Amino acid sequence: MLFSGRTPAFLSLSLSIASALGALYTDPSQLPKKKYDFIVVGSGAGGGVIGSRLSESPSANVLIIEAGLNVEGAVATEVPFLGPNLIGTPFDWNFTTTAQPGLGGRSIAYSRGFALGGSTSVNFMVYTRGSKDDYNRWAQVTGDWGWSWDALQPYFHKMEKLVASADNLSQAGKLCPEVHGKSGPLPVSLPGYSLVTDDLVIGATADLPHQFPFNEDMNSGNTIGIGWVQYTIGGGQRASSFTSYIQPALNRPNFDVLINTQVSKVYQTGTQKGLPIFRGVQFSQSANGPVFNLNATREVILSAGAVKTPQILLLSGIGSPSELKKHGIKTIVDNAHVGTNLQDHPLLSSAYTVNSTATFDAIGQNPALVGDLLNQWETSKTGEFVLGPANQLGWLRLPGNAEIFKTQHDPSAGSTSGHYELIFTDGFVSFAVPSPSTGNYFSLFTNVVSPSSRGSITLSSTSVFDSPNIDPGLLNSPFDIFTMREAIKAGKQFMTAKAFKGFILEPFGEFADAKTDAEIEAYARKFSTTVWHPTSSASMTSWSSTNGVLNPDLTVKCTVGLRVVDASAFPYVPAAHPQTAVYVLAERAADIIKGKHGY
Repeated sequence: MLFSGRTPAFLSLSLSIASALGALYTDPSQLPKKKYDFIVVGSGAGGGVIGSRLSESPSANVLIIEAGLNVEGAVATEVPFLGPNLIGTPFDWNFTTTAQPGLGGRSIAYSRGFALGGSTSVNFMVYTRGSKDDYNRWAQVTGDWGWSWDALQPYFHKMEKLVASADNLSQAGKLCPEVHGKSGPLPVSLPGYSLVTDDLVIGATADLPHQFPFNEDMNSGNTIGIGWVQYTIGGGQRASSFTSYIQPALNRPNFDVLINTQVSKVYQTGTQKGLPIFRGVQFSQSANGPVFNLNATREVILSAGAVKTPQILLLSGIGSPSELKKHGIKTIVDNAHVGTNLQDHPLLSSAYTVNSTATFDAIGQNPALVGDLLNQWETSKTGEFVLGPANQLGWLRLPGNAEIFKTQHDPSAGSTSGHYELIFTDGFVSFAVPSPSTGNYFSLFTNVVSPSSRGSITLSSTSVFDSPNIDPGLLNSPFDIFTMREAIKAGKQFMTAKAFKGFILEPFGEFADAKTDAEIEAYARKFSTTVWHPTSSASMTSWSSTNGVLNPDLTVKCTVGLRVVDASAFPYVPAAHPQTAVYVLAERAADIIKGKHGY
């Protein structure tokens, strides 16, 4: 991977902003003088789906307001291989966490998509639904079995379009076609370029089948095992909520999109049966610029993500009175749960030196090769640049008799959900240390995917243009650090498989010195970061529950006209890369909204 904390010159050029499309506005003053039935805040996997699906009804006027930039024609957001290099660019909110006790007091970069398509335009494109247990737990918590695995299957199929990989790699034995949709808007494919390490990783599952079983399709409902990664990539190019949902709908006369504009709050427009109606939206393009107000006739839908949605709710007077009072904000809806329950996946990258020169490291170390590969991608959408970060990954569980279960509750959703993830990359990739200038490497990622830690989003000021306080609580519980430790040990065991003999040489850097449990834990705290999967900061619960922020239909409790459709709504983070879960949440939410309003 190119990622090394520095941006190649060609990448800087490819970040240029494209000209606006039809029905895509760059300034609030350009908006047509018409009434909108629905105003959607954010254009990621939640907002993009909602805006597109609601505008399928010709009588529904829909506006999406997106804070970030246009990505049309920005090559860096289109080339799959460049995903990691979008961190710290103009397409990133460039958030930073609070000091993390679980990471030795470090604050870390917290990347979120500042772009049309939200984080789907900058993420690593991994397409994993999660397990049947993940969704069945959502259903149990909310009392709505429409959120269960079986009930959501029509929506998974509705949104997916299983396509061939860029190199037409045979799907036989690598996924189960019958599991997937064939005609949806979102392309899903296998990796589009074969690597030397493919046979090694898959071979290791045959060498160690009991501890590391092969899983032909981890999107089947049972995620456990190691197998081939599926990506939101089609024709060798990133697929996002912008390319798959928004862009195809921009020719509809009832669908408008406003970019480069931040919603500062939603405001009360009336009262209904004693409940405040929130159908007003306030927005501007800078902290000192003109402020605009616009009312929806039916609903305001927040899809700004697990960081920005709770910030907007709090700025709107929906939250804990004691917290709001600190900033002089009048409480309109008393809900102490706004911004709490934040969940994320702690990620650690560890590297081995290898007996090979055919790794991704050559790309980062050779500018001429970078240019050649970019030219190949632009010409034919083939070559290494069609790849995501890994061709294989796996989800695994701690043994049932693990020591931690003597004192800690199992936070996973069930036996089909992993406690941790292993990701395998044919090169050096780290989000904590720079890439070495020479050498060839293999990276082993360990990821705690059923965390027990909880964090929060709180206000730092009364301005939406100031980042909120982001505390994901990474490795901040006994279970999470135990799981990371055991994941590292399991990863080391996997690398001893016969398949890797002659390829893997030795652990690299401080990873080599992490041998005892105490040393491994210290190593994890020093170098872990995140895989940027924040969820659950405005989570849904049952209709009768006084906990949570949302009802099972995603309406904000004790309000009228206000709904949330994004990852903040999850009761629990899935043991998965969560973009897929946001897409399916939004697909069902669109039908719920259409049903309510008779579309």
